[in-house]
Amino acid sequence: MSKVKKIKIGVLGLGYVGLPLAVAFAKKFDTIGFDINSLRIKELQKGNDHTLEISSEELASASLLQLTDNPADLGAVNFYIVTVPTPVDKFNNPDLLIVRKATETVAKFLKKGDIVVYESTVYPGVTEEFCVPIIEEISNLKFNCDFFCGYSPERINPGDKKHTLTKIRKITSGSTPEIAKYVDEVYASIIEAGTYLASSIKVAEAAKVIENAQRDINIAFVNELAKIFNLLNIDTKDVLDAAATKWNFLPFKPGLVGGHCIGVDPFYLAQKAKEVGYHTEIILAGRRLNDSMAGYIANEFIRLLIKNNSRIKGSRVLILGVTFKENCPDIRNSKVFEIVNVLRSYEMNVVIHDPWANAVEVLHEYKVEITKKTSGTFEGILVCVAHDQFKVYPYNEWKQKGSIIYDIKGVLPTGIANGRL
Repeated sequence: MSKVKKIKIGVLGLGYVGLPLAVAFAKKFDTIGFDINSLRIKELQKGNDHTLEISSEELASASLLQLTDNPADLGAVNFYIVTVPTPVDKFNNPDLLIVRKATETVAKFLKKGDIVVYESTVYPGVTEEFCVPIIEEISNLKFNCDFFCGYSPERINPGDKKHTLTKIRKITSGSTPEIAKYVDEVYASIIEAGTYLASSIKVAEAAKVIENAQRDINIAFVNELAKIFNLLNIDTKDVLDAAATKWNFLPFKPGLVGGHCIGVDPFYLAQKAKEVGYHTEIILAGRRLNDSMAGYIANEFIRLLIKNNSRIKGSRVLILGVTFKENCPDIRNSKVFEIVNVLRSYEMNVVIHDPWANAVEVLHEYKVEITKKTSGTFEGILVCVAHDQFKVYPYNEWKQKGSIIYDIKGVLPTGIANGRL
């Protein structure tokens, strides 16, 4: 533990993953939290976190945390942790540009004996085959002689105040057996739930992508069931409730699949499989099914309106919720906006309301305006996200005679909604 006490940690990327990590480490170690977004740094220096993952009190308690947008401050660090996003491009191919940029930044300040740990979700091999050569070229240091690497996949669940960073068991790994144990010891010092030392960096990388690919496939299965049961005029929720009485039934629910992980990570694994000559079947089939749900839901909603003799063009429709999950301001990769686009293509007047989402961020990212208050009546209401507030909203005041309410997430009590997945 003597070596651990002497480290100075640098966390690159202060989003949903990096900020909780930096705050947790800064309660024990000198920690630099770095982000290229100067507005984000100023926000955090004032004690505010717009992601709502960290409270003002928690920020204040991180007495050893230095927040900066100046990369030169990373020169004092000897234990780097990279937590930047790993998105896909418009063709669903892994986009490692942000990881590359962060790696180049680290390499400029790396010194002999330093360790670089990646938390960003990647396919197996990225750390050692993609990142390490970049570091070696820029730093003129030799891997596993002058510097070392590790991988510890993030398991942050945005908006979850029960399964927070320190309460989720952490996978760790390192580029040599000695470094692996050291990395594990560093993380174990802050993770109350304990750590799991993987046998290699590639094993740790693979474990992360299959966690989310498995969840994606299971959700795709129940989404397909919802489509089938809808054609059979059977309530999907009733079927799932009945099946859940068996002890080993997996309690997945149908719905939209967005966010920073589940809707993205399977593509990383599929890409790596393709590189070694294997074309995935189940993984990408699940992705296609889940990606089809926004269009399916929009069309089902329109079908209900037509069946109800409601007008389509010019109809006033209320969308409730645009974040990718309930009780959380995270709008990354939200599929609700695809529903909005379909409805607007039919020249419907779409009003969008979400008490959690940041209106400025939504306008910037999706060119869509949202409202914090709703008034008047609507010919159709589409409940897209299971925010707690939506359970008690005055639906009767918003409904016209014969209005349609479609409940994607099963938020409303039985009898209120005209349709649901």
